[in-house]
Amino acid sequence: MDPLLLGILLWIAVRFVFTGFFVVEQNERAVKTVFGRAQRFGLISTLDDPEFLNSLNEDERDRYNFPQLKVVKPGGPYFKLPWEKVYKVSIATNLVSIAYDPEDPSVNNHNTVLEAVTKDQLNINLRGQMRYAVSERNLYAFIFGVRNPIAHVMGYFISILRERIANFEAPKKDNAELISIPASLPGVYGISINDLRKNLGDLNSHMEKECRSSAARYGITLDAALLTDIEPPQEVESALAAINTAHNQVSSEISLAQAGADQRIVQSKRAVEIETLNAQAEVQLLDQLAAQLGEIKAGDKKTLPAYLRNVKLAILSKAKRIILETKKQ
Repeated sequence: MDPLLLGILLWIAVRFVFTGFFVVEQNERAVKTVFGRAQRFGLISTLDDPEFLNSLNEDERDRYNFPQLKVVKPGGPYFKLPWEKVYKVSIATNLVSIAYDPEDPSVNNHNTVLEAVTKDQLNINLRGQMRYAVSERNLYAFIFGVRNPIAHVMGYFISILRERIANFEAPKKDNAELISIPASLPGVYGISINDLRKNLGDLNSHMEKECRSSAARYGITLDAALLTDIEPPQEVESALAAINTAHNQVSSEISLAQAGADQRIVQSKRAVEIETLNAQAEVQLLDQLAAQLGEIKAGDKKTLPAYLRNVKLAILSKAKRIILETKKQ
């Protein structure tokens, strides 16, 4: 056999047989390109998905309008031609620190602590985790949209988080809660790190809401963002602890005073109710007696003296000493 023909046959065998098949794992999805163009579902784009459409602003919809691709599901072996290329993507959920930087593992204290500045110019350290996964419905943005989508998403998340912390204000308290805050302690409630620590749940909810558009932007879905700890600088930690201790003591004294005042108010109201009922009973008894005397007076003339005599006898039976006036001779 001609060596040239044998070489061609060997090249075809290697190209088509040994490298022409691929397998997609269970936690993977794949996309094929033909001459560099990804296979698509006609003219359908990500904006045809209501969830993606509603997560973007009007000025962002044209910028993040990506085509819907044909996704190769887990299984195989699948066959591809030499002019086709396969891109595999893992859709497994990943858990990383909020300080994670995929391009430089040495920054943010080796990707463990994220620094931020509060509204009162206090440098704080943030610790927490973030869960993310590649969106199967927007693989074009993840594979072809940007060079390093994880880095973009982390930068997007961190910028929103720092902006929120720099402008964070505690939610307004209702009137009932404001009564317990003395006018001499407004500074305690103005300390931003105290507000942040007391409202970590609201801060986490805000971050999840703001990052919902990441799937439409970069093809990555943020499942959850959880801040677990906020640390002030060491030089202000002791002062902050002293302020919080004093505030807790004052709040405890105020609560005790309010509880005592509330108890006295309840007791006073109860005493007023009892005396009112006693007075009403006395009035009712006098009304009944007046009605009875009116009936006696309107009756036989001998009835009234007899009634008076019986009343006097009842009174005299209860007396311990009786003094009678005698006529002078």
